[in-house]
Amino acid sequence: MTVTLADVAARARVSPATVSRVLNGNYPVAASTRDRVLRAVDDLDYVLNGPASSLAAATSDLVGILVNDIADPFFGIMAGAAQSEIGGPGDGSGRAGGEKLAVVCNTGGSPERELTYLTLLQRQRAAAVVLTGGALEDPAHQAVMAAKLAKLADAGTRIVFCGRPPLPDSDAVVAALAFDNRGGGRRLTEHLLELGHRRIGYVAGPLERTTTRHRLEGHREAMKAAGLYADEESLTVHGPYDRRSGYDATLELLRRAPEVTAVVAANDTVALGAGAAIREHGLRIPEDVSVAGFDDLPFSVDAVPALTTVRLPLFEAGARAGRLAMGKETPPPGGIATIEAELMVRGSTAPPRG
Repeated sequence: MTVTLADVAARARVSPATVSRVLNGNYPVAASTRDRVLRAVDDLDYVLNGPASSLAAATSDLVGILVNDIADPFFGIMAGAAQSEIGGPGDGSGRAGGEKLAVVCNTGGSPERELTYLTLLQRQRAAAVVLTGGALEDPAHQAVMAAKLAKLADAGTRIVFCGRPPLPDSDAVVAALAFDNRGGGRRLTEHLLELGHRRIGYVAGPLERTTTRHRLEGHREAMKAAGLYADEESLTVHGPYDRRSGYDATLELLRRAPEVTAVVAANDTVALGAGAAIREHGLRIPEDVSVAGFDDLPFSVDAVPALTTVRLPLFEAGARAGRLAMGKETPPPGGIATIEAELMVRGSTAPPRG
């Protein structure tokens, strides 16, 4: 039985005109109403209607690039690189060839917004979707995501993960390019241990993100191997991936353990906030407290002192994701590739005093 626009309207408890406005985007609609309509669209699997139904298996010239925060260079670099590869000849299938319009969708880290964008891209019969950054570690959300991505893939949309591990029990993704966050976190902490640090504070990202868990696991693997695992919980503070979080969390670390000689930050932006908190306490970097970050964002080398960090090849990964999304590159064996992380030792880390 064909699902009609009227069916969607009844499910969402709105008028057919409101459904049309939401789907066409040609008139302002309250956010709560829009979300209700999109949920109904998703529940009923309504994609096209009327004469356009014969096009349901075809794809458009649209490619969606989903990011958590476009203002964060981590996502901006990957999105820009992916966009640079979108367009030109595809894989010869007719599905991903020709010029494409890349649209960056900023989710703000909201899992609900991520699903909303995927529904909109399904509605527009997107040729490809690139999802960047860590995933939410919630089984219910992962199940919904897997179902949504399966619908997109069945309609001909090529799906690529960039900097995100593969979904469990899902074969909808053409390729998953996963960063070696765990290995990078381990090597960074091993560097500090080799310098002689033993009391190392850790400013972690949000608890529910895969990136947070993997980087923290690498740090704790190194600490455990050195026999220094007992105080890890008290020396770890979680927060968002932003400068303010780094500042507040480091103040908390210095309150809990004023004897710390090094602080590892969840990313380079967090490390900037950590450095500000350390200086506010009248301490010097690295003479009194060493500071390390993660990602090797462009400003890291220009920080004073230059930031020791873990380099992720963000531009290269984004460009590769763009080529995979367009069918210009053969997917890796098994559809999964691990992208190595490189330790960059700079002036912000040094042996502890005394």
